[in-house]
Amino acid sequence: MKKQLLTLATVAVLAAGSPAAAQQDMHKNPFLEPYTTPYQIPPFGEITYGDYMPALKQGLAEFEANVKAIVDNPETPTFDNTVLAFDNASPTLDKVVLVFAALEESNSSPEMIAIAEEFYPLYSQAQDKVMMNDGLFRRFKYLYDHRAELGLAPDQLRAVETYYKNFTRAGALLDQAQKEELMALNTELTNLYLAFNKNLLNATNSFSIVIDDASRLAGLPANVVGVAAEEAASRGLGEGKWVFTLHAPSRLPVLQYADDRDLRREMYEGYTTQATKDPYNNLPVISKILQVRAKKAHLLGFKDYGSYMTDNVMAKTVDNAENLLMQIWKPAVERVHQEVAEMQALADRRGDKITIAPYDYYYYAEKVRADKYNLDENEVRGYFAVDSVRNGIFNMAERLYGVKFTEMPDAPRYFDEVTVYDVTDAKTGEHIAVFMTDYFTRASKRQGAWMSEFKGSWTEPDGTSSRPIVFNVGNFTRPSGDTPSLLSIDEVETMFHEFGHGLHGMLTRARYKSQSGTNVDRDFVELPSQIHEHWAFEPELLRTYAHHYQTGETIPDELIARLEAAANHNQGFTTAELAGAALLDLRYGRLNPDGEVDVEAFEAQVAKDLGMPAELTFRYRSPYFKHIFGSDGYASGYYTYLWAEVLDADGFELFKEKGIFDPATAAAFKHNVLEQGGSVDPMTLYINFRGAEPSVDALLRNRGLKDQKTPDVNRPAKD
Repeated sequence: MKKQLLTLATVAVLAAGSPAAAQQDMHKNPFLEPYTTPYQIPPFGEITYGDYMPALKQGLAEFEANVKAIVDNPETPTFDNTVLAFDNASPTLDKVVLVFAALEESNSSPEMIAIAEEFYPLYSQAQDKVMMNDGLFRRFKYLYDHRAELGLAPDQLRAVETYYKNFTRAGALLDQAQKEELMALNTELTNLYLAFNKNLLNATNSFSIVIDDASRLAGLPANVVGVAAEEAASRGLGEGKWVFTLHAPSRLPVLQYADDRDLRREMYEGYTTQATKDPYNNLPVISKILQVRAKKAHLLGFKDYGSYMTDNVMAKTVDNAENLLMQIWKPAVERVHQEVAEMQALADRRGDKITIAPYDYYYYAEKVRADKYNLDENEVRGYFAVDSVRNGIFNMAERLYGVKFTEMPDAPRYFDEVTVYDVTDAKTGEHIAVFMTDYFTRASKRQGAWMSEFKGSWTEPDGTSSRPIVFNVGNFTRPSGDTPSLLSIDEVETMFHEFGHGLHGMLTRARYKSQSGTNVDRDFVELPSQIHEHWAFEPELLRTYAHHYQTGETIPDELIARLEAAANHNQGFTTAELAGAALLDLRYGRLNPDGEVDVEAFEAQVAKDLGMPAELTFRYRSPYFKHIFGSDGYASGYYTYLWAEVLDADGFELFKEKGIFDPATAAAFKHNVLEQGGSVDPMTLYINFRGAEPSVDALLRNRGLKDQKTPDVNRPAKD
């Protein structure tokens, strides 16, 4: 998800000037021409705002024509003339949608937002029209009904079954009046998601805390203060001013280190109330989303939206997902109470004369860590410059999977801070993928970190493999003066996490577009990302990449030992706020509102029912819970992070038993998980790798919420 050469904003400025006006007649829409760039990287420097809608419309027309050709084919349906043809029916559409979706989130602008308001509803309506095409569905139904007698390969059989289910979930079995109703509901949801995201971005960017008294900065790391001064200067506020924002690299250090309790409170309250007031109020938007989702679920024959969303994933039901979460929630809350008691005792010893409140949690948790483990995260940050950590993830990938990353300095990129890499087989030099990184926060980028792709992977008819273009996006503190971007422990884990998603996309060998890379069940997709977090602080890898940014010193063994001792520090808080948010999401999925929903009251009731400790709240409160209200991607599915952790914790225990870089174990994980994509049932893939299904105990052990025990060494990895 990155670009180079010129940013889109710069391109738009050029296009508006008189020299560009003279060139308009010569301009060719890059999406409508074959890419001549290395590995077909999108030519970002040639793309203008005016290219998106024409390319979308032409792509939709091409898609419609190709679908019509499939439907009108007089031959009996086969895998090739129906499934494979449909898989490859939208090349132009794929190009423009992948680029626009990526840039609209990572390099947005008023122009991009305006385009999105036309782009996404049109795209959604076209998708609905195709998925409700009776003639197309009849061909897929024929294949589904005769699948046992067609001699299909296992991945082809799964593709037929998956497509059939996708068609029925998209309304293929409805009558015409019901289809029209569903299309209207989908369009309404698309517009509501756009409104939610627009409100959230504006609310995030509109909030700031301006400090003009240097004494209020006590406790904050020097690099954080430096970035705040640069932010103030960029806003024309002059010397002696510091600006803090809701973006994580600004918000979290304030909560974690600021001695000024009022500053911490102001930041916490600003964050937890964002997008709750006009003009950027998401509360009525959420209420409407919940109502429309319930109507959609009922129309499709489900009792509620949660049942609809869990029906086609590993969990199968909301009850199954909630039962897992409650096994985690209860020990996490017990640990929270212990953590709060430790923090309160420390505050009392310090003579602080306070009672721990939610805006104190990060601050006193850090104080307890320093007191209990003699570990100050500011000391640790010096060893985690972003470039050093990037070297670490590349080293991990080469040692585990035999892949090498070589920078492509002249490759197209969508922003000047993006770095592009050619990913090759370390032994043969074979090209495997293109990988891009875009790590630093900016106002045009939504919060969080993610992975996606500009091009998927598939096997051509001649047997050659078309390889993917994958990117990672982060929101890390940008360099300040002579100080590089220094990552916190959580940010290091985030970088390894998103790179794990990247490996899933880059190493795929699935034959079909619809099954490649991360095209897997939603509650399986987090396994590759989360399992790779475990390597981040393994001493064997740490010593290869954690070098102090000033001295070049390798992280000392004594500091590694302190890191290991503190590894499960604050896990009650971390686990409870995550599990709480996942449970809140599932409770929303059970709603069937026929009128306005009091979102704040509902959220408060869920917290009360769960017994949410007073000192914390949900990881994401509803108005900024983008995972579940910014789209339907994780709706009734935020639990998947913990569901997948059951798998990753259990799976990493095998690596620990065999050796974290054991070739056979790594090869088994690569073959059975990373390469297969969605071509095989996910639990089958996991069992093929691990030898048995996992249990929640591995997660509890990993988070320090259950005593360690000797893992079962009789479960070998399978080839």
